Amino acid sequence: MAETVAEVMAELAALEDPKARAVNEKHGDDHGVNLGRLRAIAKRLKTQHDLALRLWATGDTAARLLALLVCRPKAFGRDELDVMLREARRPKVHDWLVNYVVKKSPHAEELRVLWFADPDPVVASAGWALTAERVVKEPEGLDLDGLLDTIEAGMKDASHRLQWAMNHCLAQIGIEHPSLRARAIGTGERLEVLKDYPTPPNCTSPFAPIWIDEMVSRKS
Repeated sequence: MAETVAEVMAELAALEDPKARAVNEKHGDDHGVNLGRLRAIAKRLKTQHDLALRLWATGDTAARLLALLVCRPKAFGRDELDVMLREARRPKVHDWLVNYVVKKSPHAEELRVLWFADPDPVVASAGWALTAERVVKEPEGLDLDGLLDTIEAGMKDASHRLQWAMNHCLAQIGIEHPSLRARAIGTGERLEVLKDYPTPPNCTSPFAPIWIDEMVSRKS
């Protein structure tokens, strides 16, 4: 028998952990559910698009994360995804929506263009995330020099989420496109965005010149 929203919400509430909430809140996420346990629920539920819609409608962050794991990405319309993205103010919800749903949608390119220059920097960051994906997988038709011009002009003063997405795009241009590698590294060195970002041992710094060099050396 299919589970109801109330049953799923009760299960999520039972998994609430104050320590997990404290950690998540440092990153802007207002829930206390361990993501491994959340994924285990999703694995049991499997794909249930109608349930996903109802879970999303609750507005609860843990419920929305679960919704993104059990939905059917290609079932969403373009306008539906646009509304969802603008509602997704919590970083993890925003990240999963873009990566698990929008990237699999037939509307991904249309939404990339729509969001890319949006005045809301959180929305624009989704456009830049989708652009970074295209830089890697389908760069034909993208103005890569123009992207570097925009990054050079705007990344240093961009808000955190938008800056992070622009920096990711900068790094991917440098990693994937040898003819623009020197320019991408030079741009990163001049702007110094995320130069001092604390990076754990055995992890790659998000500072674009280091990131580019590391990934290129791994490939070669």
